[in-house]
Amino acid sequence: MSILVVGSVAFDSVKTPFGEREHILGGAAMYFSVAASFFADVRLVGVVGDDFSAEHEAVFKERRIDISDLERVKGQRSFHWKGEYGFDLNVARTLDTQLNVFADFKPKLSNVARQANYLFLANIQPALQREVRQQLNPRIVAADTMNYWIENDRKELLETLKGVDLLIINEAEARELAGEANLLKASRRILTMGPSRLIVKRGEYGAVMFSDSSYFAIPAYPLEDVFDPTGAGDSFAGGLMGYLAATNASDEAAMRRAVIYGSVMASFNVEEFGVDRLRRLSHEEIDERFKTIKEMTHFGDSDAPRRSFLAGD
Repeated sequence: MSILVVGSVAFDSVKTPFGEREHILGGAAMYFSVAASFFADVRLVGVVGDDFSAEHEAVFKERRIDISDLERVKGQRSFHWKGEYGFDLNVARTLDTQLNVFADFKPKLSNVARQANYLFLANIQPALQREVRQQLNPRIVAADTMNYWIENDRKELLETLKGVDLLIINEAEARELAGEANLLKASRRILTMGPSRLIVKRGEYGAVMFSDSSYFAIPAYPLEDVFDPTGAGDSFAGGLMGYLAATNASDEAAMRRAVIYGSVMASFNVEEFGVDRLRRLSHEEIDERFKTIKEMTHFGDSDAPRRSFLAGD
């Protein structure tokens, strides 16, 4: 089964307490597609400028990601983000944002792209997300958004959510979108907006999945070395959607396994800057880390011990 991702391909300049990198390949669609490519065929729709070179293209080619629909604009530069993390790696401080070619991005889908079985709408304007959604009839549609759209384009966002099956956002965004401080109450409200499932990314604390009839939470994989959390959320979404596409399943058990694979891919992503770690990743390493998380969350089957209150005790 094939996956279509629509979103940004960018260059990032990132500083963390553990190092600094300038002008490395980034963007939501890039992180998502690399992570998802370990499980299924991926096609990417985005836009780049003249600074996107053969060296950057190689990242996609080595993972067999189809970038035929990646628009290239001559005479302009690609989207560039510069940010800094403190010791709280869950929070990024944006130092500079240059939209460049991304400012006028209008997704252009080929006939092949419209045949995709799975669709991930990365963080772009809600109206553009909806325009893309209306051109496909996929098995599952997943989407991301951000606080900017929640605050400044809420009407368009709510309209877009009506056509989304899975909404994958962080905890602060979930609370803001629902207007609820309590995450459980927030999830119930969001599930009335269109999505059948809400998946809340909680960074180093793991992830939670909600539906009308179920609740599932997992911890993050324990890591000693975290160098760069940029793109972790999109890598999570890539692992999740990649697994669903590979198995063509969407029942409760499959969704739970997909969330774990999402966590696995995010854990590898943060171990080095950019996608350096993902580029060296093997399927054996993915399987091993999946098994570890599964063991971490398994506690066996047993009835609770009961104290006896028989006469004479």
